[in-house]
Amino acid sequence: MEIGVDRQLCEANAVCVGLAPDVFDLDDEEELVIQPGPVLPDQVERVSVAVKTCPKNALFIAS
Repeated sequence: MEIGVDRQLCEANAVCVGLAPDVFDLDDEEELVIQPGPVLPDQVERVSVAVKTCPKNALFIAS
């Protein structure tokens, strides 16, 4: 599973950061950062919830 973000939609509300801080973060400019590489098995459930609950529907599962 890999995660993508539509930068046009993302407002960096950080809901995803709260749900899966090992995968999502905000940089110094308040831009969303997604850790590179596939999501680890123990992170899949939290990341899936983060994607589903993104307030702007900016996150998606790429594969």
